[in-house]
Amino acid sequence: MWIAKSIAVSALLVTTLILPASAQGPVRTQVGVLRCQLAPTVGLIVGSRQRMRCQFRPSGPGPIENYAGVITRLGLDVGISAGGRLAWGVIARSGRYTRRALAGTYVGASGDIALGLGVGANALVGGSNRSIALQPLSVEGSVGVNLALGVAGLTLR
Repeated sequence: MWIAKSIAVSALLVTTLILPASAQGPVRTQVGVLRCQLAPTVGLIVGSRQRMRCQFRPSGPGPIENYAGVITRLGLDVGISAGGRLAWGVIARSGRYTRRALAGTYVGASGDIALGLGVGANALVGGSNRSIALQPLSVEGSVGVNLALGVAGLTLR
């Protein structure tokens, strides 16, 4: 029951973050996909830090860009993860994207659960002048025993 409530709260946090990003201000358009490979991590009760390698593939013409990143979580984070993969739709204001615009800092909601195979989602906003939104395209695929809910921060370089 507690786990079900935790998943519901996580889904609400992610939905709350996603809806305002697409419903406000200038028109936002998906400009590509960011796929990341996550390193193994251990949850430290109130937070965690996980390294990742990422690749951005633009929707239109343009080169593939590689990024190194670190995702941190503040909130409940208990367990061990063997790593995993995740993919975000990259949303930019007015559909405009400049090279290396994903580099920067992002914040948002995060939720993960694993008992053997696991799933999770992270919806984040940031990048160059906070003009980029990362919206989950596919849930995180991971292996481990883990429960994590809270605020996420991502730094891409």
